[in-house]
Amino acid sequence: MSVLEEILKTNENFCKNPPVDYSGEDHHESKLPKKHLAIVTCMDTRLVDFLEPALGLKRGDAKIIKTAGNVIVDVFDSTIRSLLVCIYELGVKEIAIIGHYECGMAKTTSESLTKAMLEHGISHDAIKMISKDLKEWADGFQKPEENVAKVVEDIKNNPLIPKDIAVHGLMFHPRDGKLDLIVDGYK
Repeated sequence: MSVLEEILKTNENFCKNPPVDYSGEDHHESKLPKKHLAIVTCMDTRLVDFLEPALGLKRGDAKIIKTAGNVIVDVFDSTIRSLLVCIYELGVKEIAIIGHYECGMAKTTSESLTKAMLEHGISHDAIKMISKDLKEWADGFQKPEENVAKVVEDIKNNPLIPKDIAVHGLMFHPRDGKLDLIVDGYK
């Protein structure tokens, strides 16, 4: 059975007997984050079903944006666009940048990504189109703690983000769930 077939079969069984009935939920209200919080974090699979409970978050409490290494590379990249919607449309008042220890992005380089892309048949011309961004993004991340502090500063200095939005920086331990404060957005 393929992964897709497994997912579809699991979903079919889930829908027949859901653990919670959300059908009566107010869909307008439920899309608004109850804690007025947006989290930008890594896409690392170890954080799934671990990060939110470790923070005491439940369904509907926060908007969670996941990306490789919680990196922001541009004043209007997809993460910033998502944060703009969170702030201006969904009532977010605080942002938490949550990196994690043992992050795979710290070992990723533009050279390793380029080599892997070439091995998968991606043309040199296609890679050349993104080489500057790839170098800046992949080679600019060696220390997760420094990346968190940089992303916090980039968001605070972004002209599209209001100054009254608190932006916090934290590091998460993917083995025990402990959270370390790197940047206190209230100060």
